[in-house]
Amino acid sequence: MSTSLSKQRVKELDKLKAEAQALLSQQQEVLAQATVLAQQASRQAQHLTREQVVPRVREGYSSYVVPAAERANEVVNRTLVPAIGTALGTALSVADIANDTRVKAAVKRVKDAADRVAGRAEVVPVKKKSGIGGYVALAVGVAALAGVAYAVWQTFRADDELWVADELDENSPEA
Repeated sequence: MSTSLSKQRVKELDKLKAEAQALLSQQQEVLAQATVLAQQASRQAQHLTREQVVPRVREGYSSYVVPAAERANEVVNRTLVPAIGTALGTALSVADIANDTRVKAAVKRVKDAADRVAGRAEVVPVKKKSGIGGYVALAVGVAALAGVAYAVWQTFRADDELWVADELDENSPEA
């Protein structure tokens, strides 16, 4: 068997090779045009983002986020801060009254009078494990926790005024 090709076969292969080269050339041209088109589309997308998307995001931010944050700040300043201040003031007042020497003296007189009425002798005081300060601190902590919980609830509760429905299209059946 000989490995040489006939002249007809060589012509057909040369013709096929030429067609493949032409097709490859066309594909390269298409890819070059697609690259140019993709670059133009990218530039247009950048322009569209700058001209349409960014202003809408800014508008939404100033329309929804800023007012909600201002309302939350107002709630905190109007309700939470005064409530915490009142709770702390009350706790400190109770602590001051409990530590006042006149109050201590009055409590001792009442205790001594009760002991005399009961006929008891002077009792050696037993050391307390926690004084009024522990209860005051607990009360202040509970009040602060309640205030923070209230502020969080006010901030995240479903408020119908916070959300504005999109304008309806004039041609829609709901309009």
